[in-house]
Amino acid sequence: MGIPIGNKHIGPGRPCFIIAEAGVNHNGDLSLARRLVEAAAAAGADAVKFQTWVTEKICRPGAKKAAYQERSSRADDDQFAMLKRLELPYAWHRELMGLAEERGLVFLSTPDELDSARFLCSIGVPAIKVGSAELTNLPHLAQLARLGKPLIVSTGMGTLQDVGRAVDVIRAATSAPFALLHCVSAYPAPEEEMNLGAIAALRQAFDVPVGLSDHTTGTTAAVMGVALGMCILEKHLTLDRNMPGPDHAASSTPAEFAELARMVRKAEVMLGSGEKRTMPSEVNTREVVTRTLLYAAPLAAGQRAEEKHFEALRCGEPGLPPEAAAELIGRVLRRPVSRGDVVAEADFQ
Repeated sequence: MGIPIGNKHIGPGRPCFIIAEAGVNHNGDLSLARRLVEAAAAAGADAVKFQTWVTEKICRPGAKKAAYQERSSRADDDQFAMLKRLELPYAWHRELMGLAEERGLVFLSTPDELDSARFLCSIGVPAIKVGSAELTNLPHLAQLARLGKPLIVSTGMGTLQDVGRAVDVIRAATSAPFALLHCVSAYPAPEEEMNLGAIAALRQAFDVPVGLSDHTTGTTAAVMGVALGMCILEKHLTLDRNMPGPDHAASSTPAEFAELARMVRKAEVMLGSGEKRTMPSEVNTREVVTRTLLYAAPLAAGQRAEEKHFEALRCGEPGLPPEAAAELIGRVLRRPVSRGDVVAEADFQ
């Protein structure tokens, strides 16, 4: 169970694939888009992602905006006008992709209609990201799946049944691998509604890599996601939360994103393999505190050992464990011993 994306392989037991979601935070400015790519690389992301669409193919003029969009965009805009200003022109993509690759990043984008998806495939994106808004757009999902690229599908606003229908459509259309992202489509997402246990539920239900598209503030959800086995983390990135635009207010600044990436990597190291074993840092302590079976009294050769003749104390020397006493009771000593001597199997006939 895994997905190759560029030079990365995503799946259980591998480092979390961290996506800096530049999204529409470029505000229609190529210079700002370049700076977001640079910031994503400096912050420790594995990938930078934008969004690609032609507004006329996804929205009707006069369509209303979501409440979070109303709070942070021009009051005289409808959704169509807002989206038109936030389009990422096709002509910018190759430059941004080249810049991302120079900085060691995978370049991704979310196409919201088929022509943009075909364009992204033509310039060589290694995977297609599907936004939560398209989870229930089953014909669109089928079209994207038939392009043959790995898919990363966000599941915000959906139920398990919605996800199941989407998974069935994808599997019927392609043999290419795909991943699911748990998501709460609120900006920012309330902590009490994050329902992070859904990461495990999605993985169990569909047997694919599962990640988190995180719209909360802070790093708590991401660190918990590592513990819950997320394979992908997507988080919005902005250069300034006070910029105009629908997503800036719920995005991480470069410094916050760098801390997020650092905490994810730290959490991965702390999570480890899950194999319960003695760690190198514990060896000395174990030698000092582990109890060794000792003689509790002097005994003569030929004497039969009794329970009272043994005690288990810390002595810093290797020897038999405390439970070995049960096997030695009633046996006859072949040599004399003193109180405090380490008990050995060879002491007995």
